[in-house]
Amino acid sequence: MAVPTDPQALARACAEAMWADDAASRELGMVLEAVGPGRAVMAMPVTAAMVNGHGLCHGGYIFTLSDSAFAFACNTYNDRAVAAQCSITYLRPARLGDRLTATAAERARAGRQAIYDITVTTPDGTIIAEFRGHSRTTGGVFFKE
Repeated sequence: MAVPTDPQALARACAEAMWADDAASRELGMVLEAVGPGRAVMAMPVTAAMVNGHGLCHGGYIFTLSDSAFAFACNTYNDRAVAAQCSITYLRPARLGDRLTATAAERARAGRQAIYDITVTTPDGTIIAEFRGHSRTTGGVFFKE
C-alpha cells in the first residue's frame, strides 16, 4: 500500500492496520470511534467481568481503555510508537453498565518522543480518570514509502 499523503487518511490507515492486530482492545469490547493526527477516541462498556470486590469497575480496565486510546493516538503518523511511561489519576468510580469513553490528545511531540493526555468520561460527561502517556517511536513504520 502506498503511504497516504493526507494526514487524516494516514491516521485512519495506521489505525486500521493496528486494529487488525489488536486482539486485546477488541476482546474487551472497545470501539475506535474517531482517529486523526495525534488524537483518538475509544469507548468500552463496563461488563460484569470488569467489576471488582467493591462493585466498581476495576481500575486496570480503565487504565487499559486509556492506554488503547493513547496507542491509537500516538501511532497516527506512520511511525510505530510504544509507551515509555504512563500514569493515571482516578477521580470517580465507574460502574457496571457504564459506557466509558477515552479521548486522547497529543500535547507535545519532539523527535522520537511525544506526550498525550487522555480523559475518560461517562456518557453524561463525568470525568472518571485522567491519564498521561509518554510515547517513543521504535523506528518501524506501518507502510513503506
